[in-house]
Amino acid sequence: QVQLVESGGGLVQAGGSLRLSCAASGSIFSITNMGWYRQAPGKQREFVARISSGASTYYADSVKGRFTISRDNAKNTVYLQMNSLKPEDTAVYYCNADIGVLNQGYWGQGTQVTVSS
Repeated sequence: QVQLVESGGGLVQAGGSLRLSCAASGSIFSITNMGWYRQAPGKQREFVARISSGASTYYADSVKGRFTISRDNAKNTVYLQMNSLKPEDTAVYYCNADIGVLNQGYWGQGTQVTVSS
């Protein structure tokens, strides 16, 4: 059984920073892509950032230049460093990972990020 557990969310003022972490545990043979999505109240879940097993990174236009995704393969952990936060970044942030030979997708439970103006 595989679990993804996020941490690091919280309340921060506009212009501030937060670092999210997501650790995968359980029966893990391999992890290909790891990423972050977010869902604001009343909106659909949207892509934020993704990092491949080869460390290639992809970002939504709305976060380019402000957010940085990284991963520690030894720890099966992905990070999201969020700088210059804006009120519109307020959302529940979800971790996602493609795990195993079939690249099955798993989701974390989400962590709340609130940016005050």
